Amino acid sequence: MTPIRTDWTREEIAVIFDLPFTELLFQAATVHREYHPPEQVQLCTLLSIKTGGCPEDCGYCSQSVKADSGVEATKLMDVQAVLQRAAQAKDAGSQRFCMGAAWRNPKDRDMPAIVEIVKGVRDMGLETCMTLGMLTPQQADMLAEAGLDYYNHNIDSSPEYYERIISSRSMQERLDTLDHVRGAGINVCSGGIIGMGETRQDRVGFVHTLATLPQHPESVPVNALVPIKGTVLGNMLADTPLAKIDDIEFVRTVAVARITMPKSMVRLSAGRESMSEATQALCFLAGANSIFTGDKLLTAANAGDESDAALFAKLGLTALKGEEPLRRAQGLAERQAEPAE
Repeated sequence: MTPIRTDWTREEIAVIFDLPFTELLFQAATVHREYHPPEQVQLCTLLSIKTGGCPEDCGYCSQSVKADSGVEATKLMDVQAVLQRAAQAKDAGSQRFCMGAAWRNPKDRDMPAIVEIVKGVRDMGLETCMTLGMLTPQQADMLAEAGLDYYNHNIDSSPEYYERIISSRSMQERLDTLDHVRGAGINVCSGGIIGMGETRQDRVGFVHTLATLPQHPESVPVNALVPIKGTVLGNMLADTPLAKIDDIEFVRTVAVARITMPKSMVRLSAGRESMSEATQALCFLAGANSIFTGDKLLTAANAGDESDAALFAKLGLTALKGEEPLRRAQGLAERQAEPAE
C-alpha cells in the first residue's frame, strides 16, 4: 500500500505535476483505490450561517467589506433555523453539514449559540463542519467538547502567492488556527483555490504546504475560482483568459493532492457549476471523492441536486455509505485520556 508521507519536497511534487496526464491519472486512481471505495462520493451541504460584513480583504471573496459585490451583512442565524436546514440536508442525502460564518474570528459572545448548533446537528447523525475564521485554543476546545467533527480553514494558495491576494491575515495565522484545531482533537479541513492567476509552481507550493503538515488534513477542498464582480480578483480576471483555470490543470491539481495525501477526502468544491460533466468525471477518476450538493455555496452558485443525481447515474457513482462521525470523537477521547502535564 502506498505509504503516508509528510516529508514531500517541492521538487518531488513538481515531478508528479509534470507527469504525462494519463500516467498521472493512473497513479492517482491507483492510490485512491488503496484507501477509498472508488465508486462512492461523500455528499456535503454548505450553509452560510452568518453572511457578509467580514473585515478581511481576501481578493476573491464577495463577503469582504472591501468588496463591492452587493452582498449584505447579516446576523448569525437563529439556532432552530440552522437545525431546520440541517434536517433538510439530511433528507436530501447529505452526510456532512458544513456551516460558514463571515468572521475574522468568532467573538466569545457567539460561542454559546455555535456550540448549541454543533450539538443539534450532530444529534441528527450528521457529520459537522464549521468555518468561522481564526480560533483561539480555548475556542477550539469548546467546539471539540460540543462534538464538532471538522473545522475548515483554507490556506488558499502557496505561501508566496498568498501575500498577493490577502493582506489582513498571514499564512502563519492560518496555520496557527490549524494547529489549535488539531490540538483540540478536531479533524482538519483545509484546501485552497485554483485559478487566481497563480503559476504551476504556486500550485506545487499549495499542495506541498498541506502535504507536509505533521498530519494531513482529513479533508482537502479544491476550489476553482468563481470570479465575482466587485471583488479584487473578480474585477481583474472576469474578462481575461485567466478567469477560468484550464480544466486539465485543475484535474492535475486534484490528482497530485490525491497522490500526496492518500487518506484525505479530496473535495471537488466551488466552481463545479461551470465545469463540464467530462471535467468532473476526470476529477473523480483523479481521486476526488467529496462534493457539495445543493444550489448554493455560501454566496456562489452550485450545480444543484438534480444535476448531481443525473451525473452520478451516468457515471455509476453512489453516495458514501456507512460513514459515522467517529474519528473526531476517537481523537478527542484519546486526548482526554492523556495524563495532564
